[in-house]
Amino acid sequence: MNLVRHLLIAVIVTLILIFAGTTGYRLIEGWSFLDALYMTVITITTVGYGEIHTLSKEGKIFTVFLIMSSFGVMGYIVASIAQSIIAGQIRTALGRRKLEKKVKRLKDHYVLCGYGRIGSFIARQFNEEHVPFVVVEKDPERIKLIGEDAFPYVEGNATDDEILVSAGIERARCLVAATGSDADNLYITLSTRSLNPSIYILSRAAEEGAERKLLSAGANRVVSPYLIGAARMLNAVLRPNIVEFVDLVVERKHLELQLEEITVEDDSKFKGKTLQESGIRRELGLIVVAIKKASGTMIFNPSSETMIEKGDILIVLGEKKHLGMLEKLVQSAEMLPKRKSR
Repeated sequence: MNLVRHLLIAVIVTLILIFAGTTGYRLIEGWSFLDALYMTVITITTVGYGEIHTLSKEGKIFTVFLIMSSFGVMGYIVASIAQSIIAGQIRTALGRRKLEKKVKRLKDHYVLCGYGRIGSFIARQFNEEHVPFVVVEKDPERIKLIGEDAFPYVEGNATDDEILVSAGIERARCLVAATGSDADNLYITLSTRSLNPSIYILSRAAEEGAERKLLSAGANRVVSPYLIGAARMLNAVLRPNIVEFVDLVVERKHLELQLEEITVEDDSKFKGKTLQESGIRRELGLIVVAIKKASGTMIFNPSSETMIEKGDILIVLGEKKHLGMLEKLVQSAEMLPKRKSR
């Protein structure tokens, strides 16, 4: 913006000089408009063509001042352009260094590889959910979009181990391989699993046969957007009310009612209690839809006598404020206060 402003000022001053020079030669020497304009232009630009007519004493003095003024304008233009370029480079370098420091401070974050249609959507959802994440992208045009969205990013090919390390893959909680290439996602999965054996890897698959290969490479879960889209369209036709309900609780269109997953920590007092003893339903009005055990077994619609153990993931449905209370209680090792009987 500063460069444009400086150039605009320079153009205006140059036009003023041309007008003043043309008018001056016409008044002092009595030349025609074309001769006066021509003399002004070759004087300002210092091309050295020589005088088109013999100058009087007053004309020579006027020419000296015109040349000196043009030097000042040209110096201003060159200095403004150089200043703007240097300042822009400094701002870019400082911004990049600040970004690198921000990425280095990330821990237990999510690494998102690819910023296409799917990747950009995931990034926006991460941002709305206040999830710490960093994007890895190699396309310069997409890098500009990431910058406009003000998301932290690492520029480079995610198939390169050094780029993944720069994104903090060794400290990350999860990697999402969302590039449009199954081959790239496969290589990213292999590299990530070798750099961080305990990380959770979610990979995108485009071709039907890619899912098995990605799982073999170390992905915890593989998602095919095309198959999911087709299944959703089918369910929207055959089971529209179910799809509407899922939209309400999963896509969070109805903010008062949400579906959340909560992990039972080692020091939680819920550990070793049954669902009935925990008071989750009775005290908070929450519904435990399912429990995923540490072994990976999923228990749907668990009974009130189902035991809560360390590492269990509770899939809970209810109001947002009550879900937040439960999550804090699970992490703080406190039990739910009992409601006073009326």
